[in-house]
Amino acid sequence: MKLKQKLALGAGLMALSLSSAWAQGLEGKVIGFSQIGSESGWRAAETSVTKAEAEKRGVDLKFADAQQKQENQIKAIRGFIAQGVDAILVAPVVATGWEEVLTEAKEANIPVVLLDRGIEAPQELYLTSVASDQVKEGRVAAEWLVGAVGEATCNVVELQGTVGSSPAINRKQGFEDGIAGHANITISRSQTGDFTRAKGKEVMEGFLKAEGGGAGICAVYAHNDDMAVGAIQAIKDAGLKPGTDIKVVSIDAVPDIFAAMVAGEANATVELTPNMAGPAFDALDAYLNAGTVPEKFIITESKLYTPADDPQGEYDRRKGLGY
Repeated sequence: MKLKQKLALGAGLMALSLSSAWAQGLEGKVIGFSQIGSESGWRAAETSVTKAEAEKRGVDLKFADAQQKQENQIKAIRGFIAQGVDAILVAPVVATGWEEVLTEAKEANIPVVLLDRGIEAPQELYLTSVASDQVKEGRVAAEWLVGAVGEATCNVVELQGTVGSSPAINRKQGFEDGIAGHANITISRSQTGDFTRAKGKEVMEGFLKAEGGGAGICAVYAHNDDMAVGAIQAIKDAGLKPGTDIKVVSIDAVPDIFAAMVAGEANATVELTPNMAGPAFDALDAYLNAGTVPEKFIITESKLYTPADDPQGEYDRRKGLGY
């Protein structure tokens, strides 16, 4: 056989081999998933959607619930490394303290993909990060409030997420950026509600007592919808009308916030899609089967919803996603 023919045949076989590998997708791959916990409806939906995406693609998903504790996540990741999984997904509970365990994953040649939260660590320790622009989420919420109150004086109380988490840090920054230059809007009180409905209600009750039963509050900005729903209940218990007496703006776009909109008790939410796993699995498919290195940051959309955006329809479309 002539050299040119041999080269052509070799190239053809290589292309066929790559094509076959690509066609395999992620079927049969073992992927570990370290989830923060189930502190919110959105978190539960992310878990549900991730499991569904894994099943659809034939992935053997090893799931670990960290119950909001970083030490549990680190233990789970080390367990995945010991098992020799093909890849690891992690939704980090806080932003710091990851270098050692991610270095261990890198040394084991196991790619790590971050889901919905960022970390403070060298970028070479993870393959990619699939998340929303959390600063933008806060800014979109602020821009809605700026438009809603106009020139009127507006004192805002803020329900922050888990202390030290990237969403809490970034959503606060984005909101502050969005109201900068609008002296009529100020954040009068700010406290963590730990992303939970119960804590959001408890903290809002304290805000209401400190502000004359709510007379000094124009709006509540919650870093997630679950805290907003808790705040709505506290406002109602205080004899006020949420959405009217006190405006409610939050982030996530879970079904219950759309139900609150239908009832006239919430004014705006910024969507955080629970389907972080779809883009993550696509990136891993390309990387594991074709060696294609993804973009370091894969950004999902941050869409504003108000009562003008068919909240009943949005509720119906989302309620089956595991929220």
